[in-house]
Amino acid sequence: MIAYGHLIRGEPMVKCTKHQVGELRRALHWKLPVVQRERIQMVLLREKGLTQPAIADAIGVSLSTVNRAHMAYDRGGIKALKPKPCGGRLRENMTIESEKALLARFAKAAGAGEMLNVQDLKMAYEQQIGHTTSNSTVYDLLARHGWRKLMPRPFHPKQDVAAQDAFKKAIFRAP
Repeated sequence: MIAYGHLIRGEPMVKCTKHQVGELRRALHWKLPVVQRERIQMVLLREKGLTQPAIADAIGVSLSTVNRAHMAYDRGGIKALKPKPCGGRLRENMTIESEKALLARFAKAAGAGEMLNVQDLKMAYEQQIGHTTSNSTVYDLLARHGWRKLMPRPFHPKQDVAAQDAFKKAIFRAP
């Protein structure tokens, strides 16, 4: 436990004005996420004179959590206490709309029955994002937009169509 009273790490904590304390108390009546409500309570308890270790014990969080909440409020006010959103496409190279625009250029050829060359798509993708990427990124892009792998039926380059037709006629001829 730190014996500095309202001090932590040897520095005095920033105090709020009466207007800021009133704003924090009004904010507790708003419909807020639980995390943001706890952070507001941490700042209000600081204003009542509690130390950070006492605040951590009272709310049931770690000392570093209390310290981060106080620093966030001191830097950015009540808006800084809002929790950051998690999830989503955090490492996206392009937005969904720009991906659709890129695929639209290749959709015309694919719709006309031509084969889509993934290497050409990959080159265009890399040119647009400005760096190289793996093949799996391009395949994930195609899957994300509902494209699927359709392959033509295999055929031998030296096939004899006349011999195949004759074979079919011989097999299916009624005796």
